[in-house]
Amino acid sequence: MAERERPYLTFVSTGRRYAFPADEIVEVIRTPAAARVPLAPPALMGLANYRGEILPLVSLRRLLGVEPTTGTGARAIVLGGGAPAALVVDIVESLVSVSDARVASAQAQLTAEPGERLAGAFHSAARETVKILDIRALLSDAFAHGRERRRPSTARLAKASATRARGGGSDTEKLIAFEVAGQDYALSLSDVEEILPAPYFATPIPRAETLVMGVINHRDQLLPLLSLRGLLGLAHGASLEGREKVIVARVRGVRVGLIVDRAREIISAERESLEDVPAVLAARSGGETRLKAIYRGEGGRILGVLSPERFFAEDVMKRLDTLSAGAGAASTAPIRERQFVVFQLGGDEFALPVEAVDEVGRLPDKIAPVPKAPAFLEGMVNLRGELLPVIDQRRRFEMPRYEGAKERRLIVVRTDGRRAGLIVDAVSEVRRCAEDAIEPPPDLTSELSRLVRGVLNLTTLGRIVMLLDPLELLTQAERGSLDALAREKLALE
Repeated sequence: MAERERPYLTFVSTGRRYAFPADEIVEVIRTPAAARVPLAPPALMGLANYRGEILPLVSLRRLLGVEPTTGTGARAIVLGGGAPAALVVDIVESLVSVSDARVASAQAQLTAEPGERLAGAFHSAARETVKILDIRALLSDAFAHGRERRRPSTARLAKASATRARGGGSDTEKLIAFEVAGQDYALSLSDVEEILPAPYFATPIPRAETLVMGVINHRDQLLPLLSLRGLLGLAHGASLEGREKVIVARVRGVRVGLIVDRAREIISAERESLEDVPAVLAARSGGETRLKAIYRGEGGRILGVLSPERFFAEDVMKRLDTLSAGAGAASTAPIRERQFVVFQLGGDEFALPVEAVDEVGRLPDKIAPVPKAPAFLEGMVNLRGELLPVIDQRRRFEMPRYEGAKERRLIVVRTDGRRAGLIVDAVSEVRRCAEDAIEPPPDLTSELSRLVRGVLNLTTLGRIVMLLDPLELLTQAERGSLDALAREKLALE
């Protein structure tokens, strides 16, 4: 009876020669770029985009307890099975066939070095020992598996919204503030579908009026881009070096992209701070007729809240309707969608449900330190008369300190009745996506499954955005620390 032979892929890591059964390997690829996962075990390099799917990228060196060095990890071995992953190794060598008789199993583990888990060993043609790694055991040792792999439930993702309503947020209206020609305006978040970076180019429309900048393909439909400067009758200005944003709004069922100079912030406006447009302005025929309310903010700040439906005359609306129809009829089936505020930390992107975000603004100049504060707490700020705990999200995620020149931003979140400010590097956009487009995170660690509730894989843009669970941004102990600070504050008042 002929001996059974099995193919093995041999590779090198930490100067040692290893093998793994080839029938459990999908393919070998160049190590892809990866989005880092906050508070991940050292071996998890991040999440990578692999043929449109989210794949954990794992360092074999770190699995073996060795730090990577410059120039290592050029190749990744994509593993199949129920929990796929890509294993980063130093050098991929060759494919060899080895008979079962040549594989020593029982004796192999006796020769294992620290950190190794072996399923066997054999001698190569050059009489060198090749160790067969038990990859699954190594992964199991390094990653404590969390909850069952699943899509984030609608109820779970929407919990922050219900919590916020219980916290008294129902008497506020969220506004998106932005700048046009040196003036600040706002739109109700209910009028906005998402906010995107302005494209580098758009297809021009022949004989279009000057306010129509062109069209782009967005979500498989043509999106007309219009200059809000032109719509408001303001002078066109110089380029803002890529800081322009596109506010995607729906006007009487027609989706349009409004180009603004820059997005400023998200404001949680109390209902009493929104006033009717004075009659003397409402009666005028100029740009003031585009206003539906006046927002009076802190320090006497005044913002005109625009009404998208008042931007266009009927003939323009008809032309936009025709243009939108040129993209093809959209599906009439209802699609459950969610909005997320996307922010940046280092080179990575994260997102929070917009319902959990009270506001977004500039980082205050003064942050008061708190004596004997927990490590995660940067300090306290006075936000319109309320003392607000502030957390440096870089420190919270154990990332290097911020060294950039740009002004950082403060995201005020409300979770489980608590309000806190999160310091982030930048807030880039408000993005809308269908609930069924949210992919579950890889089921590798309990910390990952607790904090990261989903992954938005923007394959066409080459981006991976991790959707954070606002209820899990702080541990139970950290939430207790904030509650203790709040009680001390009340005792001093």
